[in-house]
Amino acid sequence: MADEKDREEIIVAEFHKKIKEAFEVFDHESNNTVDVREIGTIIRSLGCCPTEGELHDLIAEVEEEEPTGYIRFEKFLPVMTEILLERRYRPIPEDVLLRAFEVLDSAKRGFLTKDELIKYMTEEDGVSLCHLGWSAVARSQLTATSTSQVQVILLPQPPERTG
Repeated sequence: MADEKDREEIIVAEFHKKIKEAFEVFDHESNNTVDVREIGTIIRSLGCCPTEGELHDLIAEVEEEEPTGYIRFEKFLPVMTEILLERRYRPIPEDVLLRAFEVLDSAKRGFLTKDELIKYMTEEDGVSLCHLGWSAVARSQLTATSTSQVQVILLPQPPERTG
């Protein structure tokens, strides 16, 4: 039991060190704050891939009650530690991405042309794949019923656009 607790403390200490190092890169004033616009970059540098909606929620969680445009390290550290411990916002596994591109590569050339990529990113049945985001691909089931037919079942709905 003590070994498990010691191991967890070591893991937490390692996470704290990584989080602090990532945070300090953007703490230009050395005052334990970063511009709120840098939080996404910091989180992604720690190996997490939240959607824009999830990132917005995280920022709301670590912002001051009266937003100042800056995030304090003291508020960011416990939230980010919990995220890393829970392994939230993991990147899409390489094999899933590869399968997705293989499905899109109906000619089996091993690559997509610029025009094909533009088409897939901007006009898939009236819904842009960019709008859906890669997280939707991660939570979807891709199955090729033939080389020319692809079935994509998106489980969550994309966030509503505002503005």
